[in-house]
Amino acid sequence: MLGAWFSSSIRGEAHQWIGLAAAGLVGFRLIYGLIGSRYARFKQFVKSPLTIFGYVTANIGGSERRYLGHNPAGGAMVMLLLLAVCAIAITGYLMTTDAYYGDDFMQGFHSLCAYGTVGLVLLHIGGVVLASVRHKENLVVAMITGEKREATGNDVA
Repeated sequence: MLGAWFSSSIRGEAHQWIGLAAAGLVGFRLIYGLIGSRYARFKQFVKSPLTIFGYVTANIGGSERRYLGHNPAGGAMVMLLLLAVCAIAITGYLMTTDAYYGDDFMQGFHSLCAYGTVGLVLLHIGGVVLASVRHKENLVVAMITGEKREATGNDVA
């Protein structure tokens, strides 16, 4: 995101290459979401809107359950971020075509998608920090190592 952000105002192809790399990473994550490890698979963490709402409500009240994988809000955020980066990549690509080159609407929509994604990233970071504090567990380390402490009591495995 930072590379794309800073390269957006510089003449040259860096911005396009960064966008292609981001699109490639999304493609990889989509494949990994189907065939990856247990907690990386979409079927493990894509939940219904009602379940997500229930989790967020419990979170506001401080009574949310701890999840060994993505919690329902985190799972929803993963999907939103994937969609947002796809929207950025698609609109960016469209702006290179004859039909949309120099089109103010497409450029504005591309920018809106980028700013929206930055907002989602900040919200995601806030959620990771909140869950880390609430459950006394460093989720950033868990994301890197793939390891969390064992489920106990009311935890969801």
